[in-house]
Amino acid sequence: MADITLVAESGRPTGSRASRRLRGDGRIPAVLYGTDVDPIPVTVGARELRAALSTDAGLNAVVTVQVGGSSYPTMARELQRHPVRGTVVHVDFQVVDLNVETHADVTITLVGEAVELNRADGVLDQQLFTLAVRARPTDIPAHLELDVSGLTVGESLRVSDVALPAGVHTDVDPETVVVAGQASRVAAAAEEAEAAAGEAAAEAGEQAGAGAPAAESSGGEEG
Repeated sequence: MADITLVAESGRPTGSRASRRLRGDGRIPAVLYGTDVDPIPVTVGARELRAALSTDAGLNAVVTVQVGGSSYPTMARELQRHPVRGTVVHVDFQVVDLNVETHADVTITLVGEAVELNRADGVLDQQLFTLAVRARPTDIPAHLELDVSGLTVGESLRVSDVALPAGVHTDVDPETVVVAGQASRVAAAAEEAEAAAGEAAAEAGEQAGAGAPAAESSGGEEG
C-alpha cells in the first residue's frame, strides 16, 4: 500500500461561517480523533485530500496525518459532502493502530465472463456490492474479486466463494448470495406464459371430463 501523508494545520476557528471561509481558501475542516487522542480540530488542503482519497484503496487508505511535530496513522471514517456539488466539506480522521484489526467495507468486483449464462440469454444479478471485513489497516485490500466464469441460470455465488487475502476475515454469513444467474425477462415471461397455458389446458381437460355423461353398459340374458 502506498504511503500517503497529509500535512494538517491545527487551531482552526469553528462555526459554519469560518468553515465556509476556510473552504473558499482551499482548506477542508477536519477532526482527528482516536482512543488515546483527544479530538483535534484541523484543516487539510482540499487538493491534497482529494488525491489522498482517490487511490485504489479509496476510503480504506491509511493516511498519515502530520500535525505540528506529531504524525498519526489514520483512516477517513466519515466524509460530509456538499448536497449539490458533491465536494467534501468535512472529514473525520480516526487514528488507528497498524497492528490491530479494524473494520472496513471492501468493494466486490466481478471478473471473468459467464459464457453459459450469456448463451442462455441470462443476466447477472449482483446482490452484494461490498463485503464487511476485518484486518490490520495495511492488510485491507483495495477490492475483492469474484470469478463469475462458471455461473449459469439458476445458480448463485456466495460469500464463501469470495477469496479473501491472508490476514483478511469476514463475519458475514458465508451463505449470503453475492451474485445470481437469472433468466432474462423475455425468457422468464415466455416460461410463465408456457406454464400458464399448460395449467389452462389441464384445467380445461378436467372440466371436459367432469361434464361428460357416464357410460352405461347392459348385458343380455343368455337363453
